[in-house]
Order: sequence, then C-alpha cells, then structure tokens
Amino acid sequence: TNPPPAPETALTIKAVGDIIPGSDYQRYRLPEAWQYLFGSIQDHLAEEADITFGNFESTLTEVPSSAKDTSRGNTFAFRTPPWYASVLKEAGFDVLNVANNHSMDFFAQGFNDTIANIEAAGMKAVGRKGEILYVEAQGKTVAFIGFSTYNEHNNVNDLDGAIALVKEASANADIVVVSFHAGKEGTGATVTRNQTEYFFSENRGNVVHFSRTVVDHGADLVLGHGPHVPRALELYNNKLIAYSLGNFLGYRSLSTVGPLGTSLILKTDLDREGNFVSGRIIPVALDKNGVPYLDDYFQGVVLVRQYTLRDFPDTPLEIDDLGYISRR
Repeated sequence: TNPPPAPETALTIKAVGDIIPGSDYQRYRLPEAWQYLFGSIQDHLAEEADITFGNFESTLTEVPSSAKDTSRGNTFAFRTPPWYASVLKEAGFDVLNVANNHSMDFFAQGFNDTIANIEAAGMKAVGRKGEILYVEAQGKTVAFIGFSTYNEHNNVNDLDGAIALVKEASANADIVVVSFHAGKEGTGATVTRNQTEYFFSENRGNVVHFSRTVVDHGADLVLGHGPHVPRALELYNNKLIAYSLGNFLGYRSLSTVGPLGTSLILKTDLDREGNFVSGRIIPVALDKNGVPYLDDYFQGVVLVRQYTLRDFPDTPLEIDDLGYISRR
C-alpha cells in the first residue's frame, strides 16, 4: 500500500514575542531613525507568511500620566508615540496582541488608543475581554483570541471563559489561534511545567494546562509570550503549542542578558484542519539596544530544541540544526 499523501499547507503564520519599539515616558528612549528597529530582520517577518503576528508590549498613546507607580523597583510603564503603529505595519505585522501586563500602563484610555492606532495603521489588534478577532487569509477565516493573567482581558485562569470563547471561535472560523501572555519572567523562566507559575507572588497561570485545554476545545495553534525568554514547543493532538516566543524588540527597554537576548521568528504551516504540517525557527538575537538581527549562531534554535527535549521529551517533534520543525 502507498503511504498516505502528505497534508497540504493551507495557511502559514509567522509569530514573534514581545515588541517594544521604545518609549517617551519619563526618559526619551526612541531611535534616531525608525528603520533601525527592524532593518536587518524585516525581510524575514512577512515573506512566505499569510499572517504575521506579534505581542505588542507597549502602548500607542499620548496620555500624559501613567497608571503605574514607576518609582517602585521592577515597575515599568511603556509609552510609544502613536505614529509608530505605521512602523509596525511597514515591518510586516498583520495582527498584534494587546492582552498583556503593559496594555493598561496608561489607563483604559491608553489601551483604547493603542487599539485604535493599530487599526488606523491597517493592522488588527486582539486582546479585548470577550473578543474574538476574525481575519481572512488564503480563503480561510482565521480567529484570534488573546489571553493574559489579568481580568481586564480574557484570563488564562478562567478556563470556563476560555473554553466558551474557543468553542465560539471554532464554530465561526476555519482555524483558531490562541495567544497567551502568562508564566513567570526572566532568565530562570525557561522551564515549562504543568503547574501554576508565580512571579513576585502574582499568579501567572498554568500555561500547559491552559494550552492543552484550549486545544481540546478547538484551538489549532497556541502562541505564548510573557516570560521574556524562549521556551519549549509541544505537539499536542496534532496542534502546535509554543510556550514562549521570547523578546523580539525591546529598544532600550528590555534586558538582553543570556536567553533574554535570544529570540526567534516561528513559522508554522497548518493544513486546512489547522493541524501542524511543518515549521521553522528562524533564529534571532537582540543587540545591546534590544534590536533584533538574524543570528548566525542559531542560538534560538539550540535553546528551543534543548528546552523541548527537556520539558516535553515525548512530544513528536523533530527540530534540526537549521531550525526546521517536522513531525517525528
């Protein structure tokens, strides 16, 4: 008997983690030339992708005062001038997640401004509570739902709410993509376990249980971010889960020490059922200013492969030296 034909790719999604193009709040930290931010990586963001996704970790607003007390240690507020939305569009982004721990840095007004500015630049924002974003690509309806660990957004700890949203999306779309901003943060946050994670005593969710639950109820691709470092991949019931895509751009705003400065563009090919066909980790490193460039040392590939073997040794994925991901 002949082997079954290989599934055909129906949709290709590229995804990156946290994006902060710079901030003008309190200290002016914006590049002299905006082209510097994506200059060396831009060709790799949109090419060969039907949809390019990222987590927008700042705000696009002119609200003067922050909702946060930034005089406290480890408390940051990010405010990017609204016209930078067009820089992100120019870089190749289509969908930006805004359900994260910085979206409310400048109150609800800043959150609403951010979404309005993303949309005015010709992209889509996802992350409002109760919201499902529908995007058309390759003749398919693709649903995006954004989750965080905060009640202003859809909360990863509210599994009943998550299940209801995913079921609704699944009924109305061909492919469902779930984004989550959760998990602890920092150089020690590379491990993925099926347990609740805490960061400064704050409950940051059980990302494994959440991800598997949404897949069980109709999600086809799960894209995680929040830990600021890359994490493992898992193939669960034929669906790809990326537990953290790491930092992607943090212009003078994010630490780039060790794995914090190691990143990736995740390219994922899905069939018409939303099942994983193949993929690639395009390795990215961040320079001293937090700006991404293509990494000739392939450190992003090395780390994700290492973490995947360590945390999900039985998952049926193969990652080769060049970052190509296949089923095994």
